[in-house]
Amino acid sequence: MIAGGRLSPGELLPSVRQLAAELEVNMMTISKAYARLEADGVIERVRGTGMRVREVIARGSLSDRRQELRPLVEQAVIRARQLQLNDEQILNVVQSVLKEHSP
Repeated sequence: MIAGGRLSPGELLPSVRQLAAELEVNMMTISKAYARLEADGVIERVRGTGMRVREVIARGSLSDRRQELRPLVEQAVIRARQLQLNDEQILNVVQSVLKEHSP
């Protein structure tokens, strides 16, 4: 939900107990997931309040970030070619996804 933009920076996450009950999983599963997200810098603990989504700070230069994205785009283009999509069709899909995930 965070990566997809459905949870915004500063937004509070459900408590471990609440989310575990909602998803019908063990509370330790949620606790471990939250700990991992916190270690990765995606969420932060707010004393007395709970966990919230951290502000996204772009790391590295624009060139570095583009290079990180390139292999993922290459995989998508290769798959699109396997599906016999042309350039226009591929771009239409990309534009559609961009619209769905625009701020």
